[in-house]
Amino acid sequence: MNLKNYLSIADEVALAIKEGRPVVALESTILSHGMPYPENVEFAKNVEIVVREAGAIPATTAIIDGKLKVGLSADELQLMCKAENIGKVSRRDVATYIATRKNGATTVATTMMIAEMADIPIFATGGIGGVHRGAQETMDISADLQELAHTNVAVVGAGCKSILDIGLTLEYLETMGVPVLGYRTDDFPAFYTVKSGFGVDFNLPDAATAAKIMKTKWDLGLDGGIMIANPIPEKYSLDFDEMEKVINNALKLAEEKGIKGKETTPFLLANIKDMTKGESFAANLQLAYNNAKVAAEIAVEYAKLNK
Repeated sequence: MNLKNYLSIADEVALAIKEGRPVVALESTILSHGMPYPENVEFAKNVEIVVREAGAIPATTAIIDGKLKVGLSADELQLMCKAENIGKVSRRDVATYIATRKNGATTVATTMMIAEMADIPIFATGGIGGVHRGAQETMDISADLQELAHTNVAVVGAGCKSILDIGLTLEYLETMGVPVLGYRTDDFPAFYTVKSGFGVDFNLPDAATAAKIMKTKWDLGLDGGIMIANPIPEKYSLDFDEMEKVINNALKLAEEKGIKGKETTPFLLANIKDMTKGESFAANLQLAYNNAKVAAEIAVEYAKLNK
């Protein structure tokens, strides 16, 4: 596979990869479509600081001017945060955006793709996409799940977004052979809340164990990703029942307005923020920082195993 014409890795990131030092991939959809400007600028800077303080190199991804970018400059981060003519790019859109030199923000699925191309084994996000409520009729299932089934990257996230059908999402991951590992928890988190009422496959006691499982899985030729479910810190967790009421109201509003497809999640998150008077946004920030920290700690342990 000839990637040199398409993949652009920042010098610092490329050197770290070459030397076998820990690197953590970060997405850009959270900047362009998940947070308002200019709050997203502060988040973009802070999340990279969190990764560095935990001992790894941050590599935010995006599609800019016909290139798959791995590691963004300050100007490129600003471009993604302003989100002017920035599309939301999933796997199906990648070739089109590169060929037509459109700028796009990377979702969980595309960040996993790019991370694997760049040889980065771990990625931190807020939460993965999944099976949407009512998918029995709409067939609305995130491409993130298929990417987890086939792409060799461990994803650290606060479970899946609570706007989804969590039970069906976990069933899908089980069918695809994706391990769902809880980071110091037996419970699968529901993004804004510590617990969802569903369990995980294994409780990870520490970062070193996570790294060992990653290495063992891929050494055995068991292709596909790993979901590392890292709960939001308890003090920032919102009430599960209250969030269910808010989410159901937001879903009803989306249905009334005819919102569908990839517009659904940004619409729901924006309305949930309004309905919770900003509490959900504050929780979103904290869980994302926490995921970046844990991903960096695991990246450090994984790098040790591969020395």
